[in-house]
Amino acid sequence: MVNSTKEIISPSYTSIDWKKIREDFPILKREVNNQPLVYLDNAATSQKPQLVINAIAHYYSYYNANVHRGVHTLSQEGTNAFEASRNTIKEFINASKTEEVIFTKGTTNSINLLAYSWGRKFVKEGDEIMISAMEHHSNIVPWQILCEEKKALLKVIPINEKGELIWEEFLRLLSDKTKLISVVHISNALGTINPVKAIIEEAHRRNIWVHIDGAQAAPHLQIDVQELDCDFYSFSGHKMCGPTGTGIFYGKEKWLEEMPPFEGGGEMIKTVSFEKTTYNDLPFKFEAGTPHIEGAIVLAEAIRYLQSIGLSNISTRENELVHQTTTRLKEMDGIRFIGTAIHKSSVVSFLVNNIHPYDMGMILDKMGIAVRTGHHCTQPLMDFYRIPGTVRASFSFYNNENDIDRLMEGVKKSIQMLS
Repeated sequence: MVNSTKEIISPSYTSIDWKKIREDFPILKREVNNQPLVYLDNAATSQKPQLVINAIAHYYSYYNANVHRGVHTLSQEGTNAFEASRNTIKEFINASKTEEVIFTKGTTNSINLLAYSWGRKFVKEGDEIMISAMEHHSNIVPWQILCEEKKALLKVIPINEKGELIWEEFLRLLSDKTKLISVVHISNALGTINPVKAIIEEAHRRNIWVHIDGAQAAPHLQIDVQELDCDFYSFSGHKMCGPTGTGIFYGKEKWLEEMPPFEGGGEMIKTVSFEKTTYNDLPFKFEAGTPHIEGAIVLAEAIRYLQSIGLSNISTRENELVHQTTTRLKEMDGIRFIGTAIHKSSVVSFLVNNIHPYDMGMILDKMGIAVRTGHHCTQPLMDFYRIPGTVRASFSFYNNENDIDRLMEGVKKSIQMLS
């Protein structure tokens, strides 16, 4: 296991051996449909390096036991590793305290925690919740449920054709009834990087809470919740080389203290009687039941792996791959890009002539190329563009120029077969 206290020094971008890093990912050596795999579906989930895979086996082989509840050695070792992971994540996002780091199942679970706990305490009839037109369904549906229950109003910040928030409309929609703004940091469908720092500053001038959906940002950008000054931030482990079923909900301590528990059960209690239950301290108040122990521990391993490469190096590498892909697709006739924001990251969404994205996706798969097709859990966004969906190629640092070459071959083949 990697020493969590070891100082990590990121190499410079030019000194990184990306070919060697790619070899850390065993799945990239396999074939699909008798073709070498080209994996360009990283916005849905990332692949896992061997050290993460090894860390899963190590946990179950050497110290698998329930945490926080046992005095025996295995339980103590598991608890120590679990809480050390919480500290690693606290440092990764620069939270002020480990108590502000809540383990969840993922971004969706984190947003539901916020809607059900914070929302049920603080939202009243006539209040307003604000989201954007580019949100993932997981940052739409929980707020719709809350607003319906509380008789509150859900407002939507519109976007322009490039896939950028319209700032003037955002300001116009704000009112003294606005309780919370919940927006995505990076759009999973467009790649747009939203001006979340400016949104937070504007909101706080009006005493409005802000939650940031960082599912797509955490794998690609260095997140500093104190510098952002957001009230809440959520992200998922499986999109950043960690295990599925893992996620983080960050909240400022003062708000978490005021919020009621999201779920009831073991671990989140101090005392229980049939007459009265008292709740545990942070962060355990929000972590009912046996947690995803292995997942939390191994997520920290994945974070240390990313830090060893350097988030700035990762961002530079991925932006380079996106630029190359966009430039080469522009050379083809009939290409329409969906999402052309000035500030964007890791995603190229496109359509070709009248070819349905599903049809192109099927042909690409036959060639061993994995892309995502469809609405990407952003149906209102697709309605805005009046399209059924897109072909989405999403990149990670382990992708390379050969992947781009193969994608170009696949798109050209699809055009020949389907036009």
